[in-house]
Amino acid sequence: MRTTKTFSIQFWADTRKASQGEALVYARITMDQKRLSVSLKRKVPIELWDSQNKRVLGNSLMAKQLNQYLDLAKSQLYQSYLELKAADKMLTTQMIKDYFMGEDTSSKTLIYLLDYHNQKINGTLARGTIKNFKITEGYVRKFLKANKHKDIYLSRLNYKFICDFESFLFQYYPEGHPRAMSHNTVMKHIQRLRKIIRLAYQLEWLDKDPFRRWKTTFEKTEREFLSENELANVASYEFTNERLERVRDLFLFSCYTGISYADLVNLTPKNIWLGDDSKKWIVTNRQKTNTRVKVPLMPAASDLLEKYEDHPMSQVSGTLFPPITNERANLYLKDIAEACGLTKNLTFHMARHTFATTVTLSNGMPIETVSKLLGHTKIATTQIYARILDKKVEEDMYKLQEVLQSKNTVPKRPSPNLKIIR
Repeated sequence: MRTTKTFSIQFWADTRKASQGEALVYARITMDQKRLSVSLKRKVPIELWDSQNKRVLGNSLMAKQLNQYLDLAKSQLYQSYLELKAADKMLTTQMIKDYFMGEDTSSKTLIYLLDYHNQKINGTLARGTIKNFKITEGYVRKFLKANKHKDIYLSRLNYKFICDFESFLFQYYPEGHPRAMSHNTVMKHIQRLRKIIRLAYQLEWLDKDPFRRWKTTFEKTEREFLSENELANVASYEFTNERLERVRDLFLFSCYTGISYADLVNLTPKNIWLGDDSKKWIVTNRQKTNTRVKVPLMPAASDLLEKYEDHPMSQVSGTLFPPITNERANLYLKDIAEACGLTKNLTFHMARHTFATTVTLSNGMPIETVSKLLGHTKIATTQIYARILDKKVEEDMYKLQEVLQSKNTVPKRPSPNLKIIR
């Protein structure tokens, strides 16, 4: 690579195009006898411009501020030159100008991309999704710091960078956690980083996608759910603590409807609709995916709504259930599990697993219907939640045998037309 022999920066005022006694100030970059001027977007009175010393004359506040700005511009231009030179680029005066003006896409950095991505997703994705992206971003910054880098050019991102980031995550112990991240947690962080870098590729800030040969692998996990007996024990247990009873009821309502905590706590009377058969339905949009969800209410779920219809906290909040934070609800679920003699790690999200497995699929509901009730856009997502039990397999085989013997078909029932309760 050809090395740069000379580099200098001089200021000049364009007095020929002066207007109202003021002239624009430029910085002239000279490198290997090649010159290029950069407008500093500042004007100076012609009579105060010292063309010999390239400074503003006088001790006025205006003169001091302009001279300070010139010093800053010179420093930033020189820093741009050094950074581009350190990146092993074939330097030109135009490259230095573009980099200084923030117009050099080839010099975009990873931190710049993270900041841009944050601005792009702000207000467009669910709060939980934005939070997860910020957690991943935090690990990227920690990784750069661990490798003694404040930042890195996007052009430097390659397959090795991804492998090194993966190794960093596997060895990193998050604060407050008893052990390092699981394999699937590491993969989720890399998956999010991939989406961020993919954005840079689509914006043409990258010539090549460093993930083009990368394959994300997830280990199959056994998701816990409550069995029919465990669910019955939780539903029938009599609590002396009103708060525990209230959280238990919220959990049960999620088990009977499949509605997540984030959506459940925001339900209002406007979300209750009536079908043609005058039975109640819950109609809402999932916060996570904005997917429309319509769930017919079973008698047990309707009873829970009636129980809290006149609750003072529900009246104040205007919601179907008294409000409570997710963190506090999950904390109370630990006490509920202990009181009911459950050894499982009871969490609010387990209610959706229970709905998908124990309440619906195990009782013969088709997985396509379960997927629609859960608000999933793909059957594959439902299959992660749903568990086909041996009992269900046996029942399905008997049903298949009956169908083959009878050769009868049952017409599909049309979905009901709903109307909102006024």
